[in-house]
Amino acid sequence: MLLAIDMGNTNIVIGCIDDEKIYFVERLSTSAQKTELEYAVDFKTVLELYNIKASDIDGAIISSVVPQLNLIIKSALEKLLKITPFIVGPGLKNGLNILMDNPSQLGSDLVVDSVAALHEYGAPLTIIDMGTATTICVVDKNNNYIGGQILPGVRVSLDSLVSRTSQLPRIGLDAPKKVIGTNTIDCMKSGILYGNASCIDGMIDRIEEELGYTTTVVATGGLAKSIIPHCKHEIILDDDLLLKGLKIIYDKNKKQPKHS
Repeated sequence: MLLAIDMGNTNIVIGCIDDEKIYFVERLSTSAQKTELEYAVDFKTVLELYNIKASDIDGAIISSVVPQLNLIIKSALEKLLKITPFIVGPGLKNGLNILMDNPSQLGSDLVVDSVAALHEYGAPLTIIDMGTATTICVVDKNNNYIGGQILPGVRVSLDSLVSRTSQLPRIGLDAPKKVIGTNTIDCMKSGILYGNASCIDGMIDRIEEELGYTTTVVATGGLAKSIIPHCKHEIILDDDLLLKGLKIIYDKNKKQPKHS
């Protein structure tokens, strides 16, 4: 069984997967203040919730956009599992042909998303990941990763709006009954939900216009469930995309279990 971890700026997604199924996916808060022992306890608690023993796990892999925490998370896994995890990045095979100005700058989460989407759905692809930032990746019809876009995330936009205005309240992300809001809260909900959905629709239109052909559109990330159902394009919602991608990359690099 593989323990896969995706470390984002806000949340750490942790899951267990093998060739047969995904056993669970959970989220922990990302914190630069935690020690490796505290993270090891967090991971141990999650595994125990699903009755998974450390001895059941024979491999681990980390994708991270928080480099300063990489060593801490790696050490936490070594402490808990007695296994040295792979870390997605230079030196780890991923099978993705990246046609960017500087391929090494591409975030590991975007690499993992793209590897999984290519495997699951085939090119050409538009891949949307809605987390702290909303990222859009484009894979052309020749299986090349050719670029994308980075937008402020839904929650980041909402938090910024509320913190910079004196009269706007904090709101949930449940949909209003109408696009045209008739009170402050519904106006905000409409703007955040339908505004972001319209942004996604518009970006897909522009991407496909530039490519000259349509793409399969796949969305993932913690906030995708709130926004994607309001989009007008046909978009596949795949909550497990990152986990699947981490499994694929792990398998490409696995020779035998690495023990510390």
